[in-house]
Amino acid sequence: MNNVMSCKGYPARVEYDDEDGVLFGRIAGIRDGVGFHANSVEELRTAFRDAVDDYIETCAKVGKEPQKPYSGKVMFRVDPEVHRKAPLAAELAGKSLNQWAEEALAKAADLPASQ
Repeated sequence: MNNVMSCKGYPARVEYDDEDGVLFGRIAGIRDGVGFHANSVEELRTAFRDAVDDYIETCAKVGKEPQKPYSGKVMFRVDPEVHRKAPLAAELAGKSLNQWAEEALAKAADLPASQ
């Protein structure tokens, strides 16, 4: 079962509320809270597209740049031993650390690495 939708580069996770009998979702990866809901899959697709369009239009009206889900820049802390070994593993694989790390993250996320 795939519970992820995408529209104009904005992903959303979809869930079902059995108590209320409604499908609902929220745009993922942005700080602004943009949600949507519907009673059927087709209505949910329309509600999601409308929510993305409304978000973009609202940002334009208030003079705010719409947030993009991700910039492609990642910065995180790792154990010093991992930090020591990762560049070595990348070099031995004939890759830059960025290429090597992207491939490792893409594999872990079950996605193809970019070329």
